[in-house]
Amino acid sequence: MPTPINERKLANAIRVLSFDAVQKANSGHPGAPMGMADIAEVLWRKFLKHNPADPTWHNRDRFVLSNGHGSMLIYSLLHLSGYDVSVDDLKGFRQLHSKTPGHPELGYTPGIETTTGPLGQGIANAVGFAIAEKTLAAQFNRDGHNIVDHHTYAFLGDGCLMEGISHEVCSLAGTLALGKLVFFYDDNGISIDGNVEGWFTDDTQARFESYGWQVIKVDGHDTDGITQATEQAIKETTKPSLIICKTTIGAGSPNKQGLAASHGAPLGDDEIILTRDALSWTHAPFELDDEIYEAWDAKAKGDVQQKNWEADFEAYKQAHPELAKELLRRLNGELPADFDSQAQAYIQQTQEAGGDVASRKASQNAINSLQPLLPELLGGSADLAGSNLTLFKGAKGIEKDADGNYIYYGVREFGMTAIANGIALHGGFIPYVATFLMFMEYARNAVRMGALMKQRVIHVYTHDSIGLGEDGPTHQPVEQLTSLRTTPNLRTWRPCDATESASAWVEAIKSENNPSALIFSRQSLPHQARDSEQVANITKGGYVLAKEQSELQAIIIATGSEVGLAMEAYETLSANGVGVRVVSMPCAEIFVEQDADYRASVLPVNIRARVAVEAAHVDYWYKFVGLDGKVIGMTTYGESAPADELYKEFGITTDAVVEAVNSLV
Repeated sequence: MPTPINERKLANAIRVLSFDAVQKANSGHPGAPMGMADIAEVLWRKFLKHNPADPTWHNRDRFVLSNGHGSMLIYSLLHLSGYDVSVDDLKGFRQLHSKTPGHPELGYTPGIETTTGPLGQGIANAVGFAIAEKTLAAQFNRDGHNIVDHHTYAFLGDGCLMEGISHEVCSLAGTLALGKLVFFYDDNGISIDGNVEGWFTDDTQARFESYGWQVIKVDGHDTDGITQATEQAIKETTKPSLIICKTTIGAGSPNKQGLAASHGAPLGDDEIILTRDALSWTHAPFELDDEIYEAWDAKAKGDVQQKNWEADFEAYKQAHPELAKELLRRLNGELPADFDSQAQAYIQQTQEAGGDVASRKASQNAINSLQPLLPELLGGSADLAGSNLTLFKGAKGIEKDADGNYIYYGVREFGMTAIANGIALHGGFIPYVATFLMFMEYARNAVRMGALMKQRVIHVYTHDSIGLGEDGPTHQPVEQLTSLRTTPNLRTWRPCDATESASAWVEAIKSENNPSALIFSRQSLPHQARDSEQVANITKGGYVLAKEQSELQAIIIATGSEVGLAMEAYETLSANGVGVRVVSMPCAEIFVEQDADYRASVLPVNIRARVAVEAAHVDYWYKFVGLDGKVIGMTTYGESAPADELYKEFGITTDAVVEAVNSLV
């Protein structure tokens, strides 16, 4: 039998590949990969359940590199264990269109589970993975058939723990008893500015124990100790585990290990020569022994693990055929075959029923009607369920019922949103989360990350304008709609009544590669009359709601609660002989995706007299009305007063719309 290869040599393969790639790119972070190499070698070779030949195998363990700046660590691991990441890919580190971008990015590299880089969000995604695994297992596993059964592992650094989101999500993870969640903390005491003792002196062990975690401390360069700690973490099934690994950043570099100099810059040619010598590494850059590749190769082991699971799944399918079919449908992200027809019937019923209603209530009505069709809807709110109206008939909180379908996130807007990204990435669920539109600001970067990754997460934002009233400017959104609408890949809906609200929900659910923001009112909104063509055109983002009664002279564009104002102005103007139409534009991003002919049929290019009205910041709408058009909206913050008084105070009234149109005509 061949002599077993030394584990330190296997870890050193990560170190040299990492610093060679960073040096070739003349950019990157060698310190974390070098410091965490021993931890990575133990986890990936001894414990991680994965198959490099099938990176999307459903029951694989999930691995997240939350300290994503150390991306060469995961690229080295993927290359060594047999994923489709070649030496040439490593040489292309941080170069245009390579498989190895500066931070791990979903969709670029096989084996990358989530895009990381903004510190702390990776661990939030990992909590989402663990919630999805636990909840899906409770919904589908049966006696003798643990068909959903995997762990979630994450690496994190000091920066991840300094970010406030780490408190939000780790506190919740302890409360939810996520026993299959294991974090490895790279406790190296160094961040970009130097030794963290000057700004980070938390008792991390006590902090996590207070959350309800199991905490284990270990020398991060002792492979036996790391092995034992990981085994202990896996045995604990009622608590998540934090393994605090005391490491040396840039381990192996004679002159830069333990220093901030190894954190975010290449080691330099001279130091690399010295480091190779210190590691007894005689190979040229990017060259490795065959024995190293053989020892690292995980394809055979992964193939056995996957085939064993597939055999188990076949037995599950025999015992529970309908459950198996439903599980695969959900894991594959497919909607039920009859969803669209039933959803369209609900939209039509809503239009026929009519009635004035707050759009937040119309949203709740839509959830109540659509959730029975979609058991994969996993809802939640940041301590505002009674205001956001996100609870539905039959909602069960997962903190009490493991097979539940609703998450009480507490006051954790940022953490909630990043967790939802992780739930969507895991598969099996379509998550929706909710807060006031104003407090989207707390979650802003997680919204952006979900859009960057093109994940189907539905953001429900209520209390959408100065119509919030007496709570005042701290709670009244002004610039938030513009922020959302200018986010690539995100679709922002602001419906004007129950029919548009139902359509927005259906389109968000069908939107496989886009997150959606659904913006709803606190106050009641009037129902709008439509024919069947107008109902169908809601899905095009913008459509003619009220046609001109004489030759077209002007166009009023409105969304949400201001569509009612626009319609009142339309009646006055039409009665006075002005040829005006009203365009409802619940989703501007979808409207601009329509073909030119359709856009011109709604907004004829020769009609320059255009007025947009929305109780939000005016600047966004000049792209539709032009510099010679007018926008009625907000340019300041709001005030504390009843809603009707505020609309008058800020000039968002029927009379203002009529006056603006007349001034242009």
